[in-house]
Amino acid sequence: QSFAIGGRVLGCSLVLMAQGFYSAADDVVELNPSNFNREVLQSDSLWLIEFYAPWCGHCQSLTADWKKTATALKGIVKVGAVDADQHKSLGGQYGVRGFPSIKIFGANKNKPDDYQGGRSSQAIVDGALNTLRTLVKDRMSGSGGGGGGGGSKKNVVELTDDNFDRLVLDSGEVWLVEFFAPWCGHCKSLEPEWAAAASAVKEQTKDKVHLGAVDATVHQGLASRYGIRGFPTIKIFKKGEEPEDYQGGRIRGDIIARALDLFSDNAAPPELLEILNADVLKKTCEDYQLCVIAVLPHILDTGAAGRNSYLEVMMKMAEKYKKKMWGWLWTEAGAQMELEASLGIGGFGYPAMTAINARKMKFALLKGSFSETGIHEFLRDLSVGRGSTATVGGGALPKINSVDAWDGKDGELPVVDDYDLSDVDLDDDIGKEEL
Repeated sequence: QSFAIGGRVLGCSLVLMAQGFYSAADDVVELNPSNFNREVLQSDSLWLIEFYAPWCGHCQSLTADWKKTATALKGIVKVGAVDADQHKSLGGQYGVRGFPSIKIFGANKNKPDDYQGGRSSQAIVDGALNTLRTLVKDRMSGSGGGGGGGGSKKNVVELTDDNFDRLVLDSGEVWLVEFFAPWCGHCKSLEPEWAAAASAVKEQTKDKVHLGAVDATVHQGLASRYGIRGFPTIKIFKKGEEPEDYQGGRIRGDIIARALDLFSDNAAPPELLEILNADVLKKTCEDYQLCVIAVLPHILDTGAAGRNSYLEVMMKMAEKYKKKMWGWLWTEAGAQMELEASLGIGGFGYPAMTAINARKMKFALLKGSFSETGIHEFLRDLSVGRGSTATVGGGALPKINSVDAWDGKDGELPVVDDYDLSDVDLDDDIGKEEL
């Protein structure tokens, strides 16, 4: 199976590989971490920016209107787009949680506003012109700000010889700590980037990753303990591990990206849900790029211990692939027959596994073993666009039965009522039909 994009025929894959929606021929400016600061934050222009993901259906629907908007506003308002699936640091920096997200970068470039209006080109243009009018009025009255600046320092934790062990080492959480000297020019350049990153990281990680700062000229005990010889030096502290040097870039986007990587490395794996009703399947498959579904043998065939061993394999895989935007589900063989039929399950026996891309209504089946190795090979191939796929039967998610959740116990055979056969005269029926 194959489909064409831009005149090239590509293998049909479940995971849509990064294909930008916009080209140099469009009036939409493609933005990324290397040009965002120069184009947007240091600009006095009003910017409308769409954060999108190539696999998102609503983003694909918006593309034509976004191009039309950019052409209509050319020379008046800048219109940009960020592939936030590829450039997660930029999406994370501005609190992007769903796609498409449209943000308006006005007077204060560090605090963009969410665009809440309609998604037609006319509605977007009207919204942009209203914002532009307000911006000009503010400038006329002297209250409008200029371009970008730093974030508030309030989210950078001031660390000292006295509080360091309690706040950092005993917390069990991830810390990025800058050791600085007040007289150091590079430290002064880093300060607004560190502050902006601290605010974004606090919000994006629900306060699970922290950015701190140590004045190494005052707290010389800490500087000595960690062998600080130059400024600024940034170290990463994780529970139970020796601190490591931060080697990344010194702009907010790079710092945020590293913090989010550390967060996902230490985050809990995604939840593994039993398909109890249509809502569970619909929400999981529509909210995630892929939903991975296991159909496990009937409880009478495996018992609780056998089933738990299969669920444990799935949990290990969910942990391994937790950075992916995937949902994880399971059901018992025979509980959701229409789902099994639409996915062609049965030919390989149970346990079976499938991965569905609900936006494209395509699925792939695990053909190897239901083991860590077999599933890893299956998911690895999917994640790089390999492996054969088929269309979900009927072209839509099938009807789902509402079932009771598994109680965690071994199964019991159904109780059959005892019949009293004493009144049945079996002899009357014997021999009536001679062979």
